[in-house]
Amino acid sequence: MVLIVGSGVGGAILAMELSKANIPVTIVEKGPFCDVADSYKYYDEIDDYLDLSKTTCVGGSSVVAAGNGVRLLEDELKEYNVDISKELDEVEELLDIHQMDDSHFGEGTKKFIEAAKSIGLPVIKMPKFIREEDCIQCGKCAWGCPSNAKWSSQDFIKIAIENGAELIDETEVTEIVTERDSVKGVKVKRSNGNEEIIESDTVVLAAGAIDSAIILQRLGLKAGEKLFVDPFVTVGGVIKDINYYKEVTMNALVIGGNFVLAPHYSIILNENISNKNTSDNSDNNSGNTGDNNINEDNIKKGDILSIMVKIPDDNHGKIVDGEVIKENTIKDVRFIAEGAATAGAILVKAGVDPNTIVSTHLRGAHPGGTAAIGDIVDTNLETEYKGLFISDASVIPEAPGAPPIIAILALSKRLSKYLINKQ
Repeated sequence: MVLIVGSGVGGAILAMELSKANIPVTIVEKGPFCDVADSYKYYDEIDDYLDLSKTTCVGGSSVVAAGNGVRLLEDELKEYNVDISKELDEVEELLDIHQMDDSHFGEGTKKFIEAAKSIGLPVIKMPKFIREEDCIQCGKCAWGCPSNAKWSSQDFIKIAIENGAELIDETEVTEIVTERDSVKGVKVKRSNGNEEIIESDTVVLAAGAIDSAIILQRLGLKAGEKLFVDPFVTVGGVIKDINYYKEVTMNALVIGGNFVLAPHYSIILNENISNKNTSDNSDNNSGNTGDNNINEDNIKKGDILSIMVKIPDDNHGKIVDGEVIKENTIKDVRFIAEGAATAGAILVKAGVDPNTIVSTHLRGAHPGGTAAIGDIVDTNLETEYKGLFISDASVIPEAPGAPPIIAILALSKRLSKYLINKQ
């Protein structure tokens, strides 16, 4: 029996592929099996060092992902003797990754594309794993899709269960059980507080870069020492009644040398614009705040057009005693500033009142690197303990600067082939 810890991107496809090959599978998930539309209720608490956007539920953070199917890390992983080219092709077909139809591009995204092109920036439609026929264009991708139009890991978990896999949810894996140099199972804590050991001589950690690292540290492995977290801010301002917040989020992409840009709504901007305006109006030398006569009372969600600025991170973070330790370097600040300035230029060209442009605080996405290939796992994603594998963002050795979902799926699909061939 293969025991998989975590039901997110890495664990779900592994469970599906192994169960389809008639290999007994048990999936242990810390969070509950909720409806996708309710997944926003399971966001983790904000970290003291960086606001990491991740959820704890069946399907992991895939249930609140934006549906971006960017193909990446193909060449980088070849440097580590890991070739996922074939698996990337298979995943793109499996999820039907494609650029969405023009019918699913709203006014805000169109303005982003036109403005970026007009100032000479390379802009493309974002590859997505969203089904147009089900998408109601509500803008709630990051809150859990209410119409279930977007692929998530829950889809693969359901297929795995149909093929005989067992899912144990609301159960936390606290320790890996080993005997000499081999894995023998995991110690778990049930939601009622009861503890027990689930035995297996093949265990795959897929709990995410942070939780997997914490479990590995308890085993004595030096995981969690090279954490990366792609930093990002959202920059936006006012165009009255643009209604971007209802559009498919991040449906276009600009790839710069040190950053990527994509249209993205954040509710934090409403408060920040109001605060900026209040501050401006209290200063006798501030002048007016623009032709839109923006004030605290008339700013609506529908009045904001905004852009995410995301940069690739260095492996300078750490996980210590279960806490994320992450500081931003001078390079991070420079890249964010460069990207934010470019985003501002696009916004102004698109018609945003320049006096209203503000930014969110720095946040983080896509944690990884905590149990990297070449450090903690070999090219088959196996640790120094026989039968103990890792298959999530932990194993990615370099920050992608973009959503790594497709790369993680490809790595796990590659691992599934290895495990099936071992049977």
